[in-house]
Amino acid sequence: MPRIYLDANATTPLLPEVIEAMRPFWSESFGNPSSAHQSGQRTRSAVEHARASVARLLNAPPKELVFTSGGTESDNLALSGVLQPYLDRKEPAHLITTSIEHHAVLYTAESLERRGIEVTYLAPTREGVIDPAELEAALKPHTKLVSVMLANNETGAIQSVGKLARIAKAHGALVHTDAVQGAAKLTLDLSGEFKNVDMLSLSGHKMYAPQGTGVLFVRKGVQLAPLFHGGPHERQRRAGTENVPGIVGLGRAAELAHEWLNSQLDASSLKALRDRLEQGLIASIPDVALNAGEAPRVPNTTNLRITGIDAEALLIALDIQGVAASFGAACQSGATEPSHVLLAMGLSPAEARSSLRLSLSRFTTAEEIDRALEVIPAAVARLRSLS
Repeated sequence: MPRIYLDANATTPLLPEVIEAMRPFWSESFGNPSSAHQSGQRTRSAVEHARASVARLLNAPPKELVFTSGGTESDNLALSGVLQPYLDRKEPAHLITTSIEHHAVLYTAESLERRGIEVTYLAPTREGVIDPAELEAALKPHTKLVSVMLANNETGAIQSVGKLARIAKAHGALVHTDAVQGAAKLTLDLSGEFKNVDMLSLSGHKMYAPQGTGVLFVRKGVQLAPLFHGGPHERQRRAGTENVPGIVGLGRAAELAHEWLNSQLDASSLKALRDRLEQGLIASIPDVALNAGEAPRVPNTTNLRITGIDAEALLIALDIQGVAASFGAACQSGATEPSHVLLAMGLSPAEARSSLRLSLSRFTTAEEIDRALEVIPAAVARLRSLS
């Protein structure tokens, strides 16, 4: 029986159109985009076309986009790039972030804190959202940067980044948002709703593009110290020869995401499948609750707390039955500690360990949801009978 993939927040499959767009740049068009000859200029043209495609998705100028290796590098570059100069000059600087960020932000913040940057970690409500009043109260005269993720990778909860950015900018702070889980799911308008956002991170493999690709939007005027030193690539913000096939794939994925987001039918179909799965599981499994269920969420994600179940044991049972799911961030797979996101929301360690994340992709079908609604309740019932 075909496997059912319900772990799209960990990574998405490549769209066929993306694979086709990348194909020539593995063999036929292999020139270095920094070379002056025709082969190099063909690949340079492809890179810049992809940049324009991502810029259109974000409604931002192409020259304000930096291609990176993914969301982790983009987050590191945003935080360290802004704050490292303050350390170099031995000037006081304050960073505000949240306790529910991806570890790419949290660990970077902790590293900066150890080196002398003052850091405040805002706690979310029980529903996993940040209260704007908490940000307002945390701002200080020397707050230089505020970093709040757009959509949480574990719960799908969406933050009011536009409102939070207005508050931060009114106090003179720069604003960064990790929008990795928002790409291809939410409209990201950097000239509209997010006009006060100075930096925004994307990751290709969360939006049907290749792993190892990403973007950092850097608004004009933001001074950014590079992480890498070498050539003058990416307007001297990210040294190193560009990953041309990957960038081309990311550009094509951005074009398809733009089309998809403009199709209300496509967007509503994914949410309808998620809701059908969510409601079916709640109806068929006793003692189940939604984590962040009252918060605005991305349309593909549900996080279910199943009383009396160890999520790791459930994942193994589901995998045997052909269903791929998760109990948290993929990069934390194998960790013995419960989810830091769920703990920050006020769940107990036992509740966090009993939580299952299911995230749908654009490839998920109604038939797969029907099958999942058979497999998951049966697996839960078996595990409960054993315990």
